[in-house]
Amino acid sequence: MSSTTNSQKTELGVTVLLTKELDWIRGKSIGLITNHTGVDDNLQSNYRLFSEISECQLSAIFSPEHGLWGAVQDGIAVNSIDTPNGNITVPVFSLYGQSMRPTASQLEGIDLLVYDMQDVGARYYTYISTLLYTMEAASDCGIEFIVADRPNPITGTAVEGPLLETGFESFVGIHKIPIRYGLTIGELAMLLKAERVPSCRLKVAWMDGYQRGMWFNDTGLPWVPPSPNMPTLTTATLYPGLCLFEGTNMSEGRGTTKPFEYIGAPWCKGERWAETLNALRLPGVLFRPLVFTPAPAAENTKHAKQTCHGVAIHITNRERFCPIETAIHMLSTLGTEYRGQFAFSPTHFDRLAGNSWLRNTLLERESFNKIQARWAEELQRWCENTTQYHAYT
Repeated sequence: MSSTTNSQKTELGVTVLLTKELDWIRGKSIGLITNHTGVDDNLQSNYRLFSEISECQLSAIFSPEHGLWGAVQDGIAVNSIDTPNGNITVPVFSLYGQSMRPTASQLEGIDLLVYDMQDVGARYYTYISTLLYTMEAASDCGIEFIVADRPNPITGTAVEGPLLETGFESFVGIHKIPIRYGLTIGELAMLLKAERVPSCRLKVAWMDGYQRGMWFNDTGLPWVPPSPNMPTLTTATLYPGLCLFEGTNMSEGRGTTKPFEYIGAPWCKGERWAETLNALRLPGVLFRPLVFTPAPAAENTKHAKQTCHGVAIHITNRERFCPIETAIHMLSTLGTEYRGQFAFSPTHFDRLAGNSWLRNTLLERESFNKIQARWAEELQRWCENTTQYHAYT
């Protein structure tokens, strides 16, 4: 892969596929796995780009959680797809409704599946579950599979957190990877082929001009929010750690303009909590006391229309900032200062953590160093093993 500077724009996998690797799709009937993030560097939708190429035929579109347009809130089934203005003339199938994977009838007549949408680099994000399920479906039907690679927006160099344990698999934890896994979606597909779907006929259209240490804003590409509660790169940077608050009775900021940047509850004392957290001198972050009122963005919005007190999280150095370490310290202080009010939602928290021991150690008030030691050795082995899938330096 060629290197780049900040003044150059990364060339996306979809652009490489439709120019330099056009032979891969020539004469094929294509099923496109995508959503609103499937755009090129000029914000042209991939379904239009495929439709305009005479060498292939776009036959179907498959969309993930949040729907084709990214307008549906988290956890809500999408059983029908709105295609305004008649722009899309091929069938559109939801992979987050009656079925989480393409059916054999939906794949009938399709020669090739192309996966092209923006991930955020965290295990909980369900687009990687859709990746695995569609790879499996393609393998079962003998269909070729291409991933058009996109950047890991929070870099491909940082990894953090425990690996998913057997018995805790779910749609927010599809494979044994750490919470922040440091791979692009194409590299992750190579790993999934090796460890889960060896019969998948996989090819990856790699990006040009991308380096592992790049943050998304280093690529020169426009940021398209991957889902309703992922509006900015800052949100994505916080998400691997602060998403754990979904498994508690604290608001994680859904229903505000700053999801995962605002954490609080009606019974929390923001001034005191901010002082406690700032006294820890955590790397790359400061906390500000905050009052906010979540709007009822979805049925599961916690503390909707209630005044919440808590903290705003300000990243001061993203290279030093450790989102999972930060979240664990925050959870630990809550467990100490609000024993009668703060609570976990055990099933959901364990599903996100990928284990039950993290919640138990927090309840037992173990130090962060002891908690981190429980995943350190396994994480190191995982890092050493996955270098074989690195396509970028």
